[in-house]
Amino acid sequence: MTSTPAPVSVALLTLGCARNDVDSEELAGRLAADGFALVDDPEDADTVVVNTCGFVDAAKKDSIDTLLAAADLKESGRPQAVVAVGCLAERYGEELATSLPEADAVLGFDDYQDISGRLRSILAGEKPHPHTPRDRRLLLPISPAERQAVAAPADGPEVAIPGRAALRKRLDGGPMAPLKLASGCDRRCTFCAIPMFRGSFISRRPSDVLQEAAWLAEQGARELFLVSENSTSYGKDLGDLGLLETLLPELAAIEGVERVRVSYLQPAETRPGLVRAIATTPGVAPYFDLSFQHASATVLRRMRRFGDPESFLGLLDQVRALAPEAGVRSNVIVGFPGETEEEFQTLCDFLVAARMDVTGVFGYSDEDGTEAESFDGKLDEDEIHARVQHLNDLVSELTAERAEERIGSTVEVLVEELDPDDTGDGTVEGRAAQQGPEVDGSTRVLGVPDARVGDLVRAVVVASDGVDLIAEPAGGNS
Repeated sequence: MTSTPAPVSVALLTLGCARNDVDSEELAGRLAADGFALVDDPEDADTVVVNTCGFVDAAKKDSIDTLLAAADLKESGRPQAVVAVGCLAERYGEELATSLPEADAVLGFDDYQDISGRLRSILAGEKPHPHTPRDRRLLLPISPAERQAVAAPADGPEVAIPGRAALRKRLDGGPMAPLKLASGCDRRCTFCAIPMFRGSFISRRPSDVLQEAAWLAEQGARELFLVSENSTSYGKDLGDLGLLETLLPELAAIEGVERVRVSYLQPAETRPGLVRAIATTPGVAPYFDLSFQHASATVLRRMRRFGDPESFLGLLDQVRALAPEAGVRSNVIVGFPGETEEEFQTLCDFLVAARMDVTGVFGYSDEDGTEAESFDGKLDEDEIHARVQHLNDLVSELTAERAEERIGSTVEVLVEELDPDDTGDGTVEGRAAQQGPEVDGSTRVLGVPDARVGDLVRAVVVASDGVDLIAEPAGGNS
């Protein structure tokens, strides 16, 4: 009697943003459907696939370090091959393969459709030609209205795949699941390379989003985290820029879904109807992830963005008039070419006035192929570092103050971890509506011995610790 050979095992290591998390789960779905065994530990895998991030220098370094660590396992463990996929691989392709021979292959987005075949050929000893990067914005018509009339290039992660829920396999069984609204970006910010390797903006059809949302709810997701490069553009290529306002209540009405959260809003495109939908729709978190990037009008123009302190504060006033307890987060870039001390002070003054819950601070660095790479007026690295440090100190103070303002308020916490300190005292940890996944802090609720992961616990905030909150149960668990 012949024995059936064990399936080829693969470990998927994901770096970067929630959009990459979705891509990895789609790769996992394809691999599982084709007979691969998915394992968590790379030491137990025949092949290790690293889904890289190519956003900023620190993310690139993390991706390369992860690839090197996985390659080291080939010397002492089971792995036979290490494969780079994701944004860093798509962006650099042949250059990455040349500089990192430890990786057995560098695959681009167009390889995702036949990822199983690619991995099997690599394990058989074939050396595929490294992916050749190209400007993916050129693969679709410039006009959004014409995009749905053409066949999109290779149904990789940028393209809506009918029935894609069946090709996605959850790698994280937690109660939050990212759900992709769209891919790509049509904006031409001078500091950003993402459109070049993610391509032009393509919305997923609402029916596909709803289908996948229902599937995620069946898998145990209680919170849906809507992700894209620019959620405010959703629907423009489908002929309806207000489509997100229509979609949100439909998503919130799906059985099993308790909370829907929208990420990455472009302030200049955040229209009053969308503000109202996010702030007032039952089941939608009043949470505004606003990508301000700066506050000085002159710096923003050099970034090829729009706004100023007055318009940004006016937007925040709209939000808080509808939802006083709304969560607001943003990211800003410090030390952009030509940034004067006065422009930097404008940013500092804006952050004081804005009272946001979380602000990510990034020091400017040149990104390959971007317009800003050629700008004059580059600041000295020491000066950029000093400004980043100054702003980080200010932000730490401001966000701690904002957290203190929430003491006494009632929140609903999605439980993500039981007994985080292993004390047996019934403490649970999770996120309130104003806290996005991974980047916005957490809330600890004391004394909830019967809680389960995925429960919504109604609680009263009694203290704060930096951006984190501490609360006590108020009853009404769900």
